[in-house]
Amino acid sequence: MGDGRCHTCRDFEPEFARAVSFGEYEGELRGLIHLLKYEAVFPVVQPLGSMTAQAIEELLPSCGDAVPLVIAVPLHQSKRGARGFNQSELIARAALKHLPKRLELASGVLVRKRATVSQVGLTREERVENMRDAFRVEDRQRVQGRTVIVVDDVMTTGTTLSECARVLKKAGAEKVLAATVARAFHGAVTSGDANHGEEEASEAVEVAASV
Repeated sequence: MGDGRCHTCRDFEPEFARAVSFGEYEGELRGLIHLLKYEAVFPVVQPLGSMTAQAIEELLPSCGDAVPLVIAVPLHQSKRGARGFNQSELIARAALKHLPKRLELASGVLVRKRATVSQVGLTREERVENMRDAFRVEDRQRVQGRTVIVVDDVMTTGTTLSECARVLKKAGAEKVLAATVARAFHGAVTSGDANHGEEEASEAVEVAASV
């Protein structure tokens, strides 16, 4: 029997304990993400948030009695300025409307301190190096001893989420989990996809599970 991890995570042990995606990055789901990310069609935030909430619900049993802190993967200020918004933060805020009120979104706790090049076409080693030290925890007290759920729109290899988790754990987080709207498997991401997105509930895709 398998260990619940994808082949990528078996080859490269991620820093997050577990990651769950609502579905696969294809078809209508891919289209919805593109409408938000590249065309700023904001009404799609609500269904994307509802989907992400289901992925987060899959993770809550892994939190035990701890109340998790929810953190969206941040954009570098240059990209946020150009786009005008962080799609992952919008999705995370919408997701929390469908979840217990005790969950909180911590904005500004994790920041992207340097811009990174597109992950498309990079090898595993190049992706890791590209993301190395790209993030910084601004408020260590907020994360110390906490279970953190990091939210992003798309996960491909998990490199971005893993680096976020590494930095958060270094700042004192006890456990880091990850939730995304979609999981892009090898070959699913084209050159038209930006690098931020890493890069029904019963159909949620668990992409990594390690304790």
